[in-house]
Amino acid sequence: MSEGVMQVPAYYADTHEEQAQSRVAAMGERDGTPWVAVEHCLFHPQGGGQPADRGWVDGHEIAPVRDPDSGLVVAVACGETALPVFSVGQSVEVRIDLSVRLAHAALHTAGHLIEAAGRAQGWVLAANNHFPGQARIEFTAPTPDARLDTPEGREETTEALRTEVAKAIAEDLPVTWENDADGRRIVHLAHLHSAPCGGTHVRSLGDLADVVLPTLKVKKGRIRVSYSASHRERS
Repeated sequence: MSEGVMQVPAYYADTHEEQAQSRVAAMGERDGTPWVAVEHCLFHPQGGGQPADRGWVDGHEIAPVRDPDSGLVVAVACGETALPVFSVGQSVEVRIDLSVRLAHAALHTAGHLIEAAGRAQGWVLAANNHFPGQARIEFTAPTPDARLDTPEGREETTEALRTEVAKAIAEDLPVTWENDADGRRIVHLAHLHSAPCGGTHVRSLGDLADVVLPTLKVKKGRIRVSYSASHRERS
């Protein structure tokens, strides 16, 4: 974080916070493109296998990115329209597209849940991707798993994963987070799973809907579990 600049990653505290009043914390430029950073930052930047939020600052559509020089999450203009000239301390309205945020949060949380189900099979996480249309979790098997050698075995194993995932969703297990002693953000799916993570997540697993796992594939020694998921609207 840039020295002397205060920025709160509000997207960690409340996935559902859609808009807020904030103040301009800093301004700058990268590769000829101006940016603005706000104190109460609703905008989740792309990272950790998750796409960036869609957002607005005072009605101007922006794309959030992590600035490597300052460490701040900064907002750059989308398209050909430039941002207006802001001043440090200026009050601004910040807003995200909540439907996009919740779609990303559902995919990210479902990925953690599938990872937990895979670990229960004795597998080890190798890679993940939580992007819409590309979501998948990849594992390696420390010991040979004969079920993976035949189409019938792969479908049987996938069905075991589906059962574990459906059970956790039906139990509506809570999704929580805390910072560990080293300041890392640790996300918990109740007793099932814990991992360092900088993504956004649903409040509990009952918020997940339409979680679909096609039959897994094995390629170059990796077990690939593709998936899709959406956010369930609850009153």
